Amino acid sequence: MYPQATVNTALHLSAIGVFDRENAQICGVSVAAIRNWRSGRRRAPRRDDRRAQCPRCHGRAVDEPAYAYLLGLYLGDGHIVPAPRGVYVLAIFCSDGWPGLKAAAGRAMSAVMPTSSVCRVQQPGCTAVKSYSKHWPCLFPQHGPGRKHRRKIELEEWQILIVQKYPGEFTRGLFHSDGCRGMNRVRRRLADGDRWYEYPRYFFSNKSKDILWLCGDTLDRLGVEWRFSRPDTISVARREAVARLDEFVGPKY
Repeated sequence: MYPQATVNTALHLSAIGVFDRENAQICGVSVAAIRNWRSGRRRAPRRDDRRAQCPRCHGRAVDEPAYAYLLGLYLGDGHIVPAPRGVYVLAIFCSDGWPGLKAAAGRAMSAVMPTSSVCRVQQPGCTAVKSYSKHWPCLFPQHGPGRKHRRKIELEEWQILIVQKYPGEFTRGLFHSDGCRGMNRVRRRLADGDRWYEYPRYFFSNKSKDILWLCGDTLDRLGVEWRFSRPDTISVARREAVARLDEFVGPKY
C-alpha cells in the first residue's frame, strides 16, 4: 500500500493531463499503479478538507514563517505557470548540489498549502520542486506574464505584515534562492612579502530593482549593514553584519 499522499499526487497529476509513464516517474510508483488509481480500481483521495485549502479565499490560517521563507524563494528562483483545468504550478528551482535546500522548499510548500502534494522533477543541472493548486496565484499576487525584472514587483499589505513579522525567514528565502555565503580572499602586498586574508561574506544578486529593494529594506530591519557591490548585487561583508545574518541564513547545504 502506498501512502495516501502519493495516491493523491498521482491522481492530481493525471487530472491535469500528465501522462501515466511520466506520472509514475514523478511519484516513484509503477505505471500499473497509476492506471489502477486513475480508473478507480484503488482507493481515491480524501477530499474532506479540499474546500478550505486557500488562506486568501477561504480564510484558513497560513503558516506565516513558512510563507515568509517561501515568498523569498519564489521571488528569487521561483515561478508560477498555468496548467490544464485551471490549476497552477508553483516551481522552485534548486541546484542539485544543495539537497537540504530542496527539502526545505518542499517543507515550506507543504506547510503553506497542506492539501497540495509536492513533487520533484529532475532537470539538467537542477531540480524543480513543484506543487499544483488553483490557488497559488492567490498567495503570490506578484505572479504575472514575463520575467520578474521586467514587471513591477510590490508586496500587498498582508504580505508586508508577514515579512515585517518574520524578516529573518524572508531573508533566508531570498539568500537561499539568489544568494550565497562564501569566503572572500584578499592579497595584501607588504615589504616582507604578500599576505592573504580570508573572510566570509554574503551576496544577493537579482536583476529586479524591486526585489533588490525588498532585500535591502529587510536587511535594514534586521540591523544588517549592506551595500551594492554591483548594480544588481547586494553585499554583506562587515564582520558584525555577517555574524548577524548568520543567525538567520547561513551557508546553503
